[in-house]
Amino acid sequence: MNKNMVQVSQISLLKTAVLPRTTAVTQISLILSGTVFLAAMAQISFPIPGSPVPFTGQTLGVLLLGTAYGASLGFSTMAFYLLMGILGAPIFASGSHGLERVVGATGGYLVGMLLSTLVIGALAGRKWDQKIKTVIPTMLIGNVIVFSVGLFWLHQYTGESWSWTFEKGLTPFILGELLKIAIASTTLPVLWRLVSKR
Repeated sequence: MNKNMVQVSQISLLKTAVLPRTTAVTQISLILSGTVFLAAMAQISFPIPGSPVPFTGQTLGVLLLGTAYGASLGFSTMAFYLLMGILGAPIFASGSHGLERVVGATGGYLVGMLLSTLVIGALAGRKWDQKIKTVIPTMLIGNVIVFSVGLFWLHQYTGESWSWTFEKGLTPFILGELLKIAIASTTLPVLWRLVSKR
């Protein structure tokens, strides 16, 4: 094992492995680039007939960014993304924006994503994103947080039954979310191997 691989094996976050030393300027750049990434993933959006919740690439973006950035930077980036969207930047799903998107029917999913970055970022700090056997549970936990908050919020906001809430806010997304988890769970260990070989 060469010296670089030994050094990388001692690092817990992908961000730190790529950028060992960061300044305030670097941190700001990472937040801005992460926000652009989340905004781009949000534009992968498809309406679900009869549901106020669209299918988007956002959750995949959150899973990747949260684990790569870690709890603190991941949370800060997602919070900045939400703030920019609230202030009018067209960066939510389908180019939407405004406070209504955060307090409306789908707001719980966005809040869930904010909390998810904190949790999966903390797990990544324990190197859970580096191996398949731990990265899959990490991605599952992140997804469960997003949908738990999202479904509770949707139920409260609409006043509909729980069966309606699950039918419109969860069931249509299960297959897609499993695919996102599979993508994230295979991508992250591969990235770690590539970084280790630099």
